[in-house]
Amino acid sequence: MARAPGLGGRDLVLVLLICLAWAGNFLTSALALREIPPFLFTALRFAILGLALLPFLKRPAPGQWPRLVLVGLCLGVLHFGLSFTALKFAGDLSSPAIVMQSYVPMTALLGWAMLGERFGWRTGLAIGVSFAGVLVLGFDPIVLDHPASLVTMLVSAVFLALGTVLMKRLQGLDVFSQQGFIALIALAPLLAVSAIVEPGAIARLGQASWVAWAGAAYAAFLSSLLGHGLFYVLVKRHPVAQVTPWLLISPVLAVVLGIVFWGDRPGPRLLVGGAMVLGGVLIIALRALSKARPVATVPEEI
Repeated sequence: MARAPGLGGRDLVLVLLICLAWAGNFLTSALALREIPPFLFTALRFAILGLALLPFLKRPAPGQWPRLVLVGLCLGVLHFGLSFTALKFAGDLSSPAIVMQSYVPMTALLGWAMLGERFGWRTGLAIGVSFAGVLVLGFDPIVLDHPASLVTMLVSAVFLALGTVLMKRLQGLDVFSQQGFIALIALAPLLAVSAIVEPGAIARLGQASWVAWAGAAYAAFLSSLLGHGLFYVLVKRHPVAQVTPWLLISPVLAVVLGIVFWGDRPGPRLLVGGAMVLGGVLIIALRALSKARPVATVPEEI
């Protein structure tokens, strides 16, 4: 069977725009999280996104609602809520951006456990290298100073992987309907969690500056709508596994933004561990490409 042609110049420009949008989201969200706590910030993001996508929602196929609700809770509440919490805990942008990529080997493992998907020894080795990279990264001083961030982001990645596996069985929903329903499903639980663990945050929301509101708008419009919208354009033209390796530019750009704008000074352990994580993810993506089968249906960003 002939392999689909690779990404051309125009599509590579789209990939770069996706990666810039997703990498920039780490910086703008970190700025917003100085004023708005994580679960309330996530709720604001999804309120904006849900309202924007409301006119475009398509009803799920019969019998899809239970799975869609589970996906909404895993991704919208647990993944995004915890990933923003990890970003709030972190003293840098680099380590959260890298550690979140561990969802790719986690997805491969959950696909094997839940869906019976098999992978070869090279993919298994890449999974091991990625997880070992997280351990190496975890001993970098900047990460050791904020261990809760590392643990929280790993738990967030577990729910991203679980939501990704569950999403594979959803039928009849385009990417905008998926995003819209996830946003609407997650909104009430996020507000409830915020009311419990972030008391008084909703009442203080009116005191937030334009920087915080701009961060929420960026997350909704540029990160979600633009990023996933362009991704949807690309996967209509190419296999998902052919696009996925290029998306590793995003955490690299996030590290650069962290160094330039956030004052990150990644040490050798973070750089070596990060290279191991991203290298393992790249191998998994390339192995999936060689089999013409994606590791994940829709890569996510924070």
